[in-house]
Amino acid sequence: MTQLANKQTAFTILSAGALATIAFDAFGQGLSPLLGYAKLAPVGLANQTLKTVFGASPSGLAHLLHVFTGMFAYTLGYLLIARPLQQRIMPSLPWIATAVAYGVVLWVFALYVMAHLVAGNPPFLGFSGITWVALWGHIVFALVAAWVMEARGIISAPARQHAALA
Repeated sequence: MTQLANKQTAFTILSAGALATIAFDAFGQGLSPLLGYAKLAPVGLANQTLKTVFGASPSGLAHLLHVFTGMFAYTLGYLLIARPLQQRIMPSLPWIATAVAYGVVLWVFALYVMAHLVAGNPPFLGFSGITWVALWGHIVFALVAAWVMEARGIISAPARQHAALA
């Protein structure tokens, strides 16, 4: 891969993560409460997680953790794990279906693993209103991130398609 391609890939990953995080926050902290549903508090959960794991959460660190998770960790999870796994197992499945499934996986990770197992909250935050807003928020996140990466062409086609072109 050339240096230019590496820069374009890095830019695409950062753009996908940034746009998806903005969409997640706009939906969960703006649109959802505007429509009378629960308001997401991802920074609050990050803060609680940091306090549980490290005993303290310095000012601003929870915000940075939320941004880092959205811009890098979750975005790279789709690029390096979800989409390649789907392409191996079910290569004809459209990327949008993979993104929705990935959003559900992110929701399980956030609300069961992090909120429950790590931070000590009830599983899936007790299946309250915030649970369902979080589900849709994570799906929105995954759809936006995947769309940017797919539109910019950094997801490679399945191996069998490459072989057919050779």
